[in-house]
Amino acid sequence: MKYIVTISRVLVGVLFIISGLIKLNDPVGFSFKLKDYFAPDVLNLEVFVPFALAIAIFIVIFEVMLGVMLLLGYAKKFAIWSSLLMIIFFTFLTFYSAFFNKVTDCGCFGDAVKLTPWESFTKDVILLILLLIIYFGRAHIKPLFTSNLRKVIVYLTFIACMFLGYHVLQHLPLIDFRPYKIEANITDGMAYPPDAPKPIFEYHWTFNNNGIEKTVVTLGDFPKEDGEYTVETIMLQKGYEPPIHDFTMERDGEDFTSIFLEDDNLIVVVAYSLSNSEKEGFINIKQATDQAIKKGYQVIGLSASSKEATEALAEEYQLNFKFYFCDETALKTIIRSNPSIMELQKGTILQKLHWNDSENLKLEPLK
Repeated sequence: MKYIVTISRVLVGVLFIISGLIKLNDPVGFSFKLKDYFAPDVLNLEVFVPFALAIAIFIVIFEVMLGVMLLLGYAKKFAIWSSLLMIIFFTFLTFYSAFFNKVTDCGCFGDAVKLTPWESFTKDVILLILLLIIYFGRAHIKPLFTSNLRKVIVYLTFIACMFLGYHVLQHLPLIDFRPYKIEANITDGMAYPPDAPKPIFEYHWTFNNNGIEKTVVTLGDFPKEDGEYTVETIMLQKGYEPPIHDFTMERDGEDFTSIFLEDDNLIVVVAYSLSNSEKEGFINIKQATDQAIKKGYQVIGLSASSKEATEALAEEYQLNFKFYFCDETALKTIIRSNPSIMELQKGTILQKLHWNDSENLKLEPLK
């Protein structure tokens, strides 16, 4: 039992630390996932939406701290009970999400590892079993190091987590796991391989012929039956979905995506939602984009806000470029800062900067 408890303790502790640090690397992304859970059609907890980022930071730091405490044997009772309660809650949440198909990605490991709802639920069940083993075998948990050293490690872990969280919020994630990372090509990310699997649908045709109902199931062919009919479509197999989708550059109903993705020297300002953007950031953005225009770069903006809102913003901050429309979810995936700036060369991302770092935009004169 002693060895089983030790193995369980190490597995849970290490997994908590890895999972927490991955999410702490991108707390804004995790907050987006929490907002999905708070939505009216999921948990209907919209009152927590404004606090999603603060809740996200608290959860991920708490997760890392619990992992460290379990490994060290520090505050054993608190660490075990807190871990159990947290996993019981998330096991319920992932089961609810999987059973009712509400949130298709739990965000347990951020964008680093994508899990289906049922995979997330299975992972939580395994963690729950391991934690129950730890609970019932807690007498076999022996603390590591001296009491004072354990305290120092726990406090230093907390300080390091706070520093990391603050740093990535003021800049950008240290590691980018998304398909829009630097050196990625957006055009390639939207492409379909020649052998990409196609979706498979099953069609349930219900015919009514003189009061007699008959149901025929096909994979797409129209049945040789008479009478009025209704049809129900069921997806048997999901087709290939490219890592980059829903990415557009539109204005006044015209699609400029292919044109801009062929541009050799394009600077893109991303402000996915003007109502939620940090307005002081546009002062820095203006300075950077004015310099880019002087050096011969083409500058555009991307936003999911209305044309009227973007034009009012451009006038307020005297921005010398036009905004184009792109899906808000796609823009949130591209870059976490709102606003932010990036450089594209024929669709390849060369630079991505938080508005705090826009002065570090490196541009060579083109004229």
